Amino acid sequence: MADLKEYELAGIETIARGVCVKDGKLLVCRAKGASTCYLPGGHIEFGEKGREALVREMKEETGLDAACGRFMGVVENSFMQHGKPHAEINLVYEMEVGSQEVASQEDWIGFEWVALDSLGDAGLLPEEFRKVGAAEFFLV
Repeated sequence: MADLKEYELAGIETIARGVCVKDGKLLVCRAKGASTCYLPGGHIEFGEKGREALVREMKEETGLDAACGRFMGVVENSFMQHGKPHAEINLVYEMEVGSQEVASQEDWIGFEWVALDSLGDAGLLPEEFRKVGAAEFFLV
């Protein structure tokens, strides 16, 4: 392992994320106390399809059944995590949840609805969503 470069030790995660828009608001997930938020979803397990992972993660995190729609695209993200370079590949899908009330089943995260016209102030990550005009992206 001594011959490996720092970037070769960095984690690269593949994540399924859902875009759920209702009444001009986007469903986001936020770690409790955090100033940033992200699209709901989670890690794709080995042998699992992105759509399957998104539905499973939503069930685990909210207790709700989600429907996964069309594939919207891929968003790459790289950042420092605990002092080490980290990267993620986000597979983004349209998503529907059957309820306007989305409560977390986990202690460390919460879900909220953010108006599309105020996404710039919500701290949405990855930042690429803010760069391309997220409101237009999410309404496609």
